[in-house]
Amino acid sequence: MAIRIVTRARITQLEHDARTAHEQAQEISGAASEAFGERVRELYAATDRAERTEAATSEVGVILSLAMKELSAAQQELLLKDIEIRRLREELAGASMEGRSLTVLLHYGEPHAVYASREDAHADTATHGMPADHVWKPCGEHPAAEFKWRCETFIYNAASNGFRLAYISAAKPMEGAA
Repeated sequence: MAIRIVTRARITQLEHDARTAHEQAQEISGAASEAFGERVRELYAATDRAERTEAATSEVGVILSLAMKELSAAQQELLLKDIEIRRLREELAGASMEGRSLTVLLHYGEPHAVYASREDAHADTATHGMPADHVWKPCGEHPAAEFKWRCETFIYNAASNGFRLAYISAAKPMEGAA
């Protein structure tokens, strides 16, 4: 066994080294705690962003799903309307137009709308302030501009491939014509 003699100077030096090592350990521990705390805050922030992104993604998914359902329904409706239009075109192409009529609703002599029947035209004038029980009378020779609402019927004429006024006023003799 060896005996070692320790001097006061040596003890002072060891105490100083121990204090310095302890201070360095505390500084390193504080820096490590601060770095750990920063990483924990970054982790919480990243987790929060991920949760918000996940919630937004879920919400967008629901909105997209609803939009896709609406789009599908709209496409189905358009398809049905397209089929109906084709059917009506085929029906129209196969049917003779001879004798068919249209009614033009005039407002102070200006065309307002075209209807399949005189009754539809009369019903529309009711939406513009004309009484529903209004008795419609023939306009005769008076200019269309004299009437607030006037209905004129046009009948299809195959010879001209177009519609002609159903009521044609009597031709007025021209002065000086032979």
